[in-house]
Amino acid sequence: MGISSSSSEHSTSVERKDPVVEGIDIERHAVAESHLVNTTVKNISWKGVTVTVKDRETKEPKNIVDNVDGIVEAGEILACMGPSGSGKTTLLNFLASRPLPSASGGGTTTSGSVLINGQPTSTSTFREITRFVEQEDTLIGSLTVRETLDFSFRLASSSKVLPKRERIARIEGLLDAFGLRGQKDALIGTPIRKGISGGQKRRVSVASQLITSPRILFLDEPTSGLDSKAGWEVVKYLKEVARRNNLIVIASIHQPSTATFNLFDKLMLLSAGKMHYFGPVTGVTEHYEALGHEVPLHVNPAEFLLDLVNIDFASEREEAVKALDDMQTAWQGSERSRQLTAAVAEAEARGGDQVDISTAGLGGKPGLIGSTATLLHRSFVKSYRDVVAYGIRAAMYFGLAIMVGTVWVRLDAAQESIIPFINALFFGSAFMSFMAVAYCPAWLEDYFQYVKERRNGLYGPTALIISNFLIGIPYLFGFSLLFSVISYWLVNFQPTATAFFIWVFWLFCDLLAAESLVVFMSSLFPSFVISLALVAFANGLWMSVDGFMVQPTILNVFYKYVFHYWDYQKYVFENMMINEFKDRVYTCGKLPEGMTGVNGSNCQCMYQTDLADQCLIRGQGVLDQYGYKPGKQGRDIGIMFCIIVGWRLAAWVVLKLKK
Repeated sequence: MGISSSSSEHSTSVERKDPVVEGIDIERHAVAESHLVNTTVKNISWKGVTVTVKDRETKEPKNIVDNVDGIVEAGEILACMGPSGSGKTTLLNFLASRPLPSASGGGTTTSGSVLINGQPTSTSTFREITRFVEQEDTLIGSLTVRETLDFSFRLASSSKVLPKRERIARIEGLLDAFGLRGQKDALIGTPIRKGISGGQKRRVSVASQLITSPRILFLDEPTSGLDSKAGWEVVKYLKEVARRNNLIVIASIHQPSTATFNLFDKLMLLSAGKMHYFGPVTGVTEHYEALGHEVPLHVNPAEFLLDLVNIDFASEREEAVKALDDMQTAWQGSERSRQLTAAVAEAEARGGDQVDISTAGLGGKPGLIGSTATLLHRSFVKSYRDVVAYGIRAAMYFGLAIMVGTVWVRLDAAQESIIPFINALFFGSAFMSFMAVAYCPAWLEDYFQYVKERRNGLYGPTALIISNFLIGIPYLFGFSLLFSVISYWLVNFQPTATAFFIWVFWLFCDLLAAESLVVFMSSLFPSFVISLALVAFANGLWMSVDGFMVQPTILNVFYKYVFHYWDYQKYVFENMMINEFKDRVYTCGKLPEGMTGVNGSNCQCMYQTDLADQCLIRGQGVLDQYGYKPGKQGRDIGIMFCIIVGWRLAAWVVLKLKK
């Protein structure tokens, strides 16, 4: 049996009526799955693939993938297997034109070629015809199985090209093909609400990529974290889909069960970056038996092979290295190796038609408006189902409003209430923005989903940033109104409707800026702990220099000119102060009987204004202590707008630059 299966074998496999998935009527779903049938990509081949990195300790170059060749024909499923550190994940990422995991160490160089139908393919075309399923199931937990497939489809296909009825038919077909009909309306699962099982999530991950009509599907450890039964089911579904629709499936796999191992058509065995076998799974035992390594009876062949090429735990290191080198040398001189070299050369020499992405079955991709609308819809569904997104924050803000309203309850318009009024203004606005850190986990879920979908060519950072900003507006305004309705009147701030709505507006701006900061920090450092710490630190800094802790008139020059003027809390606090004090008058404190104050009055005023002789304090006198002057609200609104947009633009740049 040769390395590449005959074209006739796989051309007829599309019409098979004996599906691996029992109980599925292939004819009933033929129309629904017509978009999956591959008629353009005949094979994918790679030659001389080498990935070299600098060793972090010795600084010497080290090949983590060393001169690897391979070819997979349409309708075949390939297992890339090897012990940990063998280079299989790096090779898979190289083949899929994705950033290499080892690149973070610096000094990474690559060589070799990947050909489609024997020809080089542009990056844009390659992204159109391939999809990559991550090792971790990056799914939005608050969506149902059906909704996950639907949104994936809509992000990949323009609604102008494909009618809604056909989209639904394709989703239903995949639900049946992957055995997910019974879970179609079940949630994927959130930290608060349990969802579908791990095996079902894996199938949803695969189905969500298949629905976008790839011709080549890459999977990184599709059975990782699953028991042998669930792993077998996943690979069984992959095999059936590949054969029925003439697709190419390439999967890295760690240690499959015997039943799962036998489902693969081809095996690529790696160790220390070098190839030890490439060919049909049915021929691997024969190859190693010829080398004197017979697979024991009742032993999993995959487990035996991995033990054979793994020298990490060898007691006699030198002997193990020599034995491994001998096996690799034997492979290079084997008939299978020569067949592989000939098959790769033949595919390149034969060439073929350029891949026509117009036959992908989905039609044109949605533009910016279409992608943004779909993401906005998806975010809306997530926002009202997942309490982590906004529900927890609503509860936090409600509790904070009760606390502020009852601690500073019904303050009088008297001078002893002026400091408490100022404290309440600062505390309410500052802690409302500080609590925006609760948005970190919700944004990180969107971020990791974006990374996966962008690498698969579905949309870019512009659509994500715009949709995320728009979905937050009604919720943040609702939070501002909720907090204000409770706390504003309990505290007894300026008791007019105009002052109330000005307060709500500035609190709303405060939350918009705070959430924009969260989006930037969490995009820059997509780790919950790190982003949480950085956002908390930044908010602590803004509180320190916004003008409350140290009045702007005496604030340190460094902090004043480096941080104060672009501190969004500064503009919120300043305008809330102006809103509260500019048109309000406060009574002065009375002196003990027998004592007299200025101009013989019986009162003492903390702030001297033109109303002191009437034992009153004009609110502007309080503002003068901070250097605040009314009449600059329009300018401050413009500055706040720039700060909000600036943080969003900074997040956009981060997302754009990250691969």
